[in-house]
Amino acid sequence: MVTWGGMVPEALAAAAMLGERGIGAEIIDVATLKPLDAETILRSVAKTGRCVIVHEAPVTGGYGGEIAAQIAQYALTSLLAPIERVAGFDTVMPLPRLEQVYLPNAARILAAAERVLAYR
Repeated sequence: MVTWGGMVPEALAAAAMLGERGIGAEIIDVATLKPLDAETILRSVAKTGRCVIVHEAPVTGGYGGEIAAQIAQYALTSLLAPIERVAGFDTVMPLPRLEQVYLPNAARILAAAERVLAYR
């Protein structure tokens, strides 16, 4: 899982849920988007064959698309499943009282991880 900022705790929670099932997950907190530590991400994809990108921005136009593009360009043959992006929905960010509905959570991240693991 590749993530940053406020989504790190959610990704860690999803990884813990996978761990309870005996499934290990690497969490990459990129810390900065510019410069992006693409080498670490590409090394993880080469090792695991899978990638779930988690961020708060909408899926369309979010920085996760840039990370997915770099994986496609430099590690496509390492992928065993399509890249999953778990992000905000393609809509305007709602008022604060509905923010938790909009933002990714551990359950949505877990579902994406399950899809990449089940892909055949």
